[in-house]
Amino acid sequence: MRADARRNYERLISTARAAFMEHGTGASLDDIARRAGVGSGTLYRHFPTRDDLLHAVLQERIDGLLAHAAELMREPDPDAALAGWLRGYLAGATTPHGTSTVLIEAMSPRCSATRLGIAAAAIRDAVGGLLERAQRAGAIRANADAADLLRLTNAIGVAAERTQDPAGYAERMLALLFDGLRTR
Repeated sequence: MRADARRNYERLISTARAAFMEHGTGASLDDIARRAGVGSGTLYRHFPTRDDLLHAVLQERIDGLLAHAAELMREPDPDAALAGWLRGYLAGATTPHGTSTVLIEAMSPRCSATRLGIAAAAIRDAVGGLLERAQRAGAIRANADAADLLRLTNAIGVAAERTQDPAGYAERMLALLFDGLRTR
């Protein structure tokens, strides 16, 4: 990428991150381009779809979630590892506003070839490894699956966005979810 194109790309991501934090994931792409000091055509050359821009903004978080799951596979207590990962996932799922909804949508079959859809599949596989480990240890019900667990967790994130205390609400709902998942 040419130096000026790289600068525009980075400025668009930075501006989009700020706009999404301010207005949620539905922020106007044309406004993001204007605030970044580039034309809409430049934004769409770099990010042909909203999905592409959201993926670029969330990429660091996605990479962190995948790395955290890999680390937790070495945690001696599989139940605690799964719960810890889901807590970390939820901590980031409520910001920017709308992220949980975007991730639920990315899990749908029609989004499987998009960047966010591919990322959602990687996240599902990562939590699936943690879930399977906890199931083999007998800590979590055998009939739970990773896709359903992520949908439920994202639903908690969507609900938490609409409360005065998103973190506290998410923690309470996650505790209820785990009470239903545990075998003991």
